[in-house]
Amino acid sequence: MEQKLFTKNFILLVLGQVSSLFGNYILRLALSMYVLETTGSAAVFAGILSAAVIPTILLSPLGGILADRANRRNIMVALDALTGVSVLCAAVILSEDHALMVIGALLVALSVFGAFETPTVQACIPQMLAGDNIIRGNAVVNQVASISYLTAPMLGGILYAAFGLKPVMYASVVCFFITALSECFIQLGHQHRTYQGNVLSMVKDDFSASIRFITKERADLMKLLLLAALSRFFVMGVTMVGIPFIVRTILGLDATYYGGAESALAIATILGSIAAGLLTGKLKMERLSFVLAAIGICIIPAGIIFLFPFGAVIKYAVSVATFCGMQAAISIFSIFAVSMIQQSTPDHLLGKVMAYTSAITMCAQPVGQMIYGFLFDGCREAVYLVLIPTGVIVGMIGVGAMRVFNRLTIKSQYLK
Repeated sequence: MEQKLFTKNFILLVLGQVSSLFGNYILRLALSMYVLETTGSAAVFAGILSAAVIPTILLSPLGGILADRANRRNIMVALDALTGVSVLCAAVILSEDHALMVIGALLVALSVFGAFETPTVQACIPQMLAGDNIIRGNAVVNQVASISYLTAPMLGGILYAAFGLKPVMYASVVCFFITALSECFIQLGHQHRTYQGNVLSMVKDDFSASIRFITKERADLMKLLLLAALSRFFVMGVTMVGIPFIVRTILGLDATYYGGAESALAIATILGSIAAGLLTGKLKMERLSFVLAAIGICIIPAGIIFLFPFGAVIKYAVSVATFCGMQAAISIFSIFAVSMIQQSTPDHLLGKVMAYTSAITMCAQPVGQMIYGFLFDGCREAVYLVLIPTGVIVGMIGVGAMRVFNRLTIKSQYLK
């Protein structure tokens, strides 16, 4: 009998993610608007955000160890409750005299909690679901995140404009407490693992075991992880840096066009997630190389259009359309790649391996944005010199990765 996708546990997890992500997005938008209005400097907030990401990257391996050692339901409940309490305390003590200090401390705290929550949530999905439902489950979670990203900032902006920062913070507190409450009703089995030794020895042994697993026992998974990070490096560099630069600087279009492009990309991500769910059981692992190559193929027309003397609106339309195709493809690829890693990892290592996946991907994105910032700035008169080679490189990576995916397929069939 085939397992249902929307079990009680999974429904509660999804509802919790809806509330948590919504609270996160409206909070971060309100904080960014407040800092920009107070300081008049986007660089100040960018610096605070960059510094706040560091704890997530550094602490993710510890988050993975905790996810494999403790009850994952209890971890999620505790982290969401702590997040709500932290935001509440920040809202109460916030004042104009030390606003930046409080906001900076809050963002660091949220980053620390994220280092422990992300691998825990990702480890819960294969514990709740099995087989192809893991892919469908990841697709649903990805859809929820994309829809929240599309709608929450709009509502957050309206709330901030009407009531100010503190009411938005209180609204996000309610969201986090709702999440913690819904997670209390999740029922997950937990097998207590004893360890003879101190905490430092346990951390060292767990870390060594997980590293040995992805570098020696299942080195193919490490290659898949690196492919996922590499694809994010190119896609985030092109979209996060390229779109605003092309729309505002190269084409000289106003913020309305930029907002339209961002909305289109969010919708493309949602459609990609839906497509991943529909392709479950039909898209074989060895075919993922074609999805990866498609990401590169989608980038090339965005560069070619700038070789011809078309008007700004036509260039804008072609660029957005091709970037949307790229965004849908990366969504499909990421969902299948993460699902394969989850399906191929033993439960006692799952949290740690997912933590590495999150940390490596997180490192790749800002590096890609920084490098592409220099590339676009240096080629502002000929952006095709950035876009076309990028598309060719990603396409070649996809073709070159065929052997990796073939080996993954063979290995998975052997393990079954």
